[in-house]
Amino acid sequence: MKVQHIIEHFYALPIASFNKIAPGTSLILAPHSDDESLGCAGLIATAVQHGRSPVVLIVSDGSASHPGSHAWSPERLALCRQEESRNAATALGLPADRLLFLGLRDAAVPTAGTVFENSVQYLYFLINQHNCRNVFVPWRHDPHCDHVAVWSMGQRLKALQPELRILSYPVWGLTLPSEMDIEEALPTGWRLNIEGFLSYKRNAIQEYRSQRGLVVEDDPNGFVLPEHLLEKMLQPYEIFITS
Repeated sequence: MKVQHIIEHFYALPIASFNKIAPGTSLILAPHSDDESLGCAGLIATAVQHGRSPVVLIVSDGSASHPGSHAWSPERLALCRQEESRNAATALGLPADRLLFLGLRDAAVPTAGTVFENSVQYLYFLINQHNCRNVFVPWRHDPHCDHVAVWSMGQRLKALQPELRILSYPVWGLTLPSEMDIEEALPTGWRLNIEGFLSYKRNAIQEYRSQRGLVVEDDPNGFVLPEHLLEKMLQPYEIFITS
């Protein structure tokens, strides 16, 4: 199916209440520091308002965004990304103890093997520790290997605990070429109205200064969040896919 048709369908998904989309407590898995704010900031802020703060886990260390920098080593970048994540969480009202970091290597999150299975077991522990009923993962067609790996973790968790609700949120998938063909039926799911929290979301994204080209000055080819992606993310609703 053409990407254009799928994305048009995303924008036509029914708007549902927060309680319908995410009953109980949620675990939100972000491949990198910033994905939780790009894809789920409104959901996070809404959950906090409802007294059901989610557990947000950043899977990778974010150290690969500026490989050409001499001033910013991967270790320094990883620390910077963690600090930005904490600032973004504060902007959304998320308590500090609900933000966790798995620390897997950026651009190398595995889809199988020992590290993958150990990571899934840790996620399973978190789900049971916090009595999570919902797990949010990136859309399977987001064009980044780490996003696909985290989606796979969600599928593995579903196999371990079939009653879990696994929902996907698109980030980079919204920027795929419209005429591209992907193996996907028309998705089901909902949109969450986040108009009342759009300023929170904008503030959270702005905390990722390293990803907006405002920190690393010696890597002209380093990553910068593109305006066309931010435009798609800063809409008055967020998209959550059930299939």
